[in-house]
Amino acid sequence: MTKKLLKTWQKPSITPHQMGTLNKFGRPVSGDYVEKIDGVAVSDLLREYGSPLFVISEKRLRDNIRQMKRAFESRYQPVIHAWSYKTNYLNAVCATLHQEGSWAEVVSAFEYEKARALGVPAERILFNGPHKKRAILERCVTEGARIHIDNLDELYLLDTIAREFDKVTSVTLRLNFDTGYTEDWSRFGFNLGSGAALDAAIRIGNSSHLKLRGLHSHIGTFILDPRAYQVQVEKMCGFMELIEQQTHALIDSIDIGGGFASQNALQGSYLPTEQVVPTMSQYADTICGTLLKMTAQREAQGKPRLKLILESGRAVVDDSEVLISSVVAGKRLPDGRASYVMDAGVNLLFTAFWYNHKVKHTRPLQGIPEETVLYGPLCMNIDIIRQSILLPPLSVGDSLVLSPAGAYNNTQWMQFIEYRPAIVMVHENSLVSVVRRAEKLEDLNGFESLPTHLNGQFKFAE
Repeated sequence: MTKKLLKTWQKPSITPHQMGTLNKFGRPVSGDYVEKIDGVAVSDLLREYGSPLFVISEKRLRDNIRQMKRAFESRYQPVIHAWSYKTNYLNAVCATLHQEGSWAEVVSAFEYEKARALGVPAERILFNGPHKKRAILERCVTEGARIHIDNLDELYLLDTIAREFDKVTSVTLRLNFDTGYTEDWSRFGFNLGSGAALDAAIRIGNSSHLKLRGLHSHIGTFILDPRAYQVQVEKMCGFMELIEQQTHALIDSIDIGGGFASQNALQGSYLPTEQVVPTMSQYADTICGTLLKMTAQREAQGKPRLKLILESGRAVVDDSEVLISSVVAGKRLPDGRASYVMDAGVNLLFTAFWYNHKVKHTRPLQGIPEETVLYGPLCMNIDIIRQSILLPPLSVGDSLVLSPAGAYNNTQWMQFIEYRPAIVMVHENSLVSVVRRAEKLEDLNGFESLPTHLNGQFKFAE
């Protein structure tokens, strides 16, 4: 008797016929799944720490910063990388990068205090940003941090503090200008074209307690054309020559900020990220080549070689962290599309407003991929993780890995409706550490106080 082979059961799905071109927001991923992260099973992570869950790869983080340093240091010396705290200021992330030699770049008193508490020497901290109160400026002056001056009011206040403490303070001047390739970030620093930057440099030159030692500019974010950095370096070096002649300052560093793109996919982009995002070598070729050309004559005059300072954040940390989220419900939308409610929303993945994050399931799935919407758990219509992606049919309890998620999500996330989850780091030996525990009610209530007359005595209608 011949034994009849039974086919594997597949969850049925209905795919409506739609006119138009192939969907640009996603590709079939039925054979592409993430079972382990650096040797640790996703299922074990969720069982131990719950869902949703952020997972950081220590190995990827270290590999990323080492690759960046090799790309620049093989083309120019000396190079300093200052870790951008606002991108991800988890202690575990910052400490890892400081172990790799990165300085700290901070933009608030909170971030400065966090860096100092981690053990970063003040002279290895660059203090940016438009908001620096007197108390933190006094601390920076006494401890020797490098302050990047953003506006005239700050310049006057800093000059006053330096004179009061009778301490000569080295400062950096933040510039803004149009590169022709990026949006003009004119709200930060002093404009070159209007003459404001030259005026500020002269005022610093006339001060007995401020010494202009560096120039800084940040020309934008997620910059896809390296030529923007060529223009940036040319303009900064041209201005440097001008102020060294007029104020007798001796500039020792050029800080080009950050802006290097990660492998995340900008919404509205039709091409894969590997085709539109420059490599680190391409960024380094343009920046270092331009800087060498612009400073060749300066070095021939016997002046010391400039320090090249980078403040890259996104390109270093983004793909080192993922967000694992699980399906809590599914429904068919009126237009026929599949949709699922996930246990993580835009309160955790704030960058979902700008990027189409990669979405991978954590086990092989059967069924025909179809256009799918991924919603978060919040009671808000804007809580959409992915507006359109091709996925096989999912079931309640299925987990998805969303990436890259390391840049800005842990600093811009919100405690809204849902508790914020745990964050774990997988180390290079496949051991796992909780680097931020999941929130509980007592954590949130700990910030509040209830007036005595509001405590109890509630009157509820029958």
